[in-house]
Amino acid sequence: MAVLASDLIDHSVLPGATGIVEPMVLDASPRARRQRTVNFAAKRYADMMLVSGLSRAEADRRLRLREVANPGGLTSPEAEATIATEPDRPALPGVLRIDVDQSSRLVTATWTDPAFGPPLIGHALAADNHGGIVLGEATAPQFTPSPVARPRFDADRDWPAGDRTQLHAQTALEAAADRMVATWPGLYGVLVATPESILLERYGPGGAPDRRFPSWSMTKAITGTMIGRLVHEGMLGSVFDPAPAPMWQDPRGIHRLITLDHLMRMRSGLGFPMQDGNGGSRAGFEYGAVYCHGEDAFLMAQRASVLTVPGATYRYVNTGINVLGAIIRDRIEARGLPYHAGIYALLADRIGMASYQHSADIAGNFIASGSGFATLRDYARFGLLLAQDGVWNGERLLPEGWVEYALRPSHAGTHYAACFRTNANDFLPSLPRDAAWASGASGQRVIVLRRHRLVIAVGNETDHAQDIPALDALCAAAIRAVGQGGLT
Repeated sequence: MAVLASDLIDHSVLPGATGIVEPMVLDASPRARRQRTVNFAAKRYADMMLVSGLSRAEADRRLRLREVANPGGLTSPEAEATIATEPDRPALPGVLRIDVDQSSRLVTATWTDPAFGPPLIGHALAADNHGGIVLGEATAPQFTPSPVARPRFDADRDWPAGDRTQLHAQTALEAAADRMVATWPGLYGVLVATPESILLERYGPGGAPDRRFPSWSMTKAITGTMIGRLVHEGMLGSVFDPAPAPMWQDPRGIHRLITLDHLMRMRSGLGFPMQDGNGGSRAGFEYGAVYCHGEDAFLMAQRASVLTVPGATYRYVNTGINVLGAIIRDRIEARGLPYHAGIYALLADRIGMASYQHSADIAGNFIASGSGFATLRDYARFGLLLAQDGVWNGERLLPEGWVEYALRPSHAGTHYAACFRTNANDFLPSLPRDAAWASGASGQRVIVLRRHRLVIAVGNETDHAQDIPALDALCAAAIRAVGQGGLT
C-alpha cells in the first residue's frame, strides 16, 4: 500500500490549534428534569421578591410553576414546558416549599415527592447588579458578586436623558391601556414614548415606574446590540467572520464554520446530545437550561455540538446567544477592562439605563440570552436608541447600517432578524412589516417603529396570558397619536 505524505503529518498539532471542543451531554432523566424545575422556581422567587421587589403575596399570586421539559430534537418541535394552571395552585404548597432569606438574599426551593426519592432542593441568590443567580444544589456562587460602580443617573433632566417629561392627555391611548390592564392578568405595565416625550405610562397590579421588570429574552436584543457596540468600537470585525469564541480557536474544529451572523439569527446548528437515564439518547436544541441548570452558561454553550450545517436551519435556542456572551466577555477582558463594569459601561450606562441589570450565572458570566431587569422607562430608552438609528444625544453608538441589519430578517420564510423578532408575518396587523421588537417570554416587548420614531414597551409576568388584539389596538392608537403630533 502506498504511503501518502499526509499520513506522515501529526494532525494532532497544527498552527493555532488549541484543542477540539469536548461536547457536553445533557442529563435528560426524570429526576434531573425535576431538579431543574425546583431550581427554576427558586430563581423565580429571587427575581420577583429580591430583584423586582414584589411582596411574598404578590409573588405567590404571579407564580406559574414551570415543569421543565426536555428540549425538542432534530425532527421534533420545540418542547414547551407544562405550566400549572390556576386550579392546580392549591395543591402546590404540599409539593413545593419556598423559603426566602431576606438577609442573605438566598432562596431555597424544596420539592417533596416520594416518587422521586429524597426531596429535591434548589437555590438561587440575588445580588445587586448581578440579578437572580441560579445555584442549583449549591448554596453559593463560584465567584464573589462584588459591587459594580455605575454612574449616577440625573433624573431631573428632560426625557430621554432624564425622567422629566410632560404627559399629554391621550384619550384613545388611555382607553387601549385600560383594556390591556383589564385583560392581561400578569401585566406590569405599558409605556409609549418618542425621543421627545412619554405619551403614555400605565401600570397594572405590582407595577410601578421605579420597579424593575424581568426582560427574559429581550436580553437577546441587548446582547445583539452589544455586538454592534463592539463592532463600532473596533473590538470585533464583520458579523460574517467566524465567531471568535474563546474555545473555538482550533482551525480543525467544526465550530469554526459558525459566524456571528449565524449565532444572532438562530442558525448556528448548535445543540446537545442527551441521555434519558434509561440507556436512551438523542439530540436536543436547548432553550432554557441556563435558567435552571446552575452551570457555567458560557462554558456550556461553547461545548454544544454542531447538529446541523451552520446557516442552513433556523432553530430558536439560547445556546448561540450565550456564545455571543462569551465573545463579549473575552473582548472586554482582552482590553484590560473589568468585565462586569465594562458590560454596563458599553451600552446601558451610555444611554441612561440606570435601573438595568443583567443576571449572572453561577460562574459570574452575565447570561446573554435572557433574565435582565429594568424599569419600563429604561426599556424604552433602549428602543429609542434603535429608533434613532443607533445615535444617542448626537453621538453614534452603533455602526451606520447596524439597525437596518439587526431589525430585518434576511432569510425567506422566517420573521426572526438578528436577535429581534419582526412583523414580517403580520403578527400585529396594525403595524407595518418593518416593525421589530425585542421579545421576552409571555409578552415582554420593546416594539420599535423606526418610521414613526416611536417605541412601545410592555412588561408582563412569565407564563401569564397576553391579549394580542389589545396590544395591537394600543399600537394603532400610538401611531395615530404620533401622526397627530403626539396630542389628541
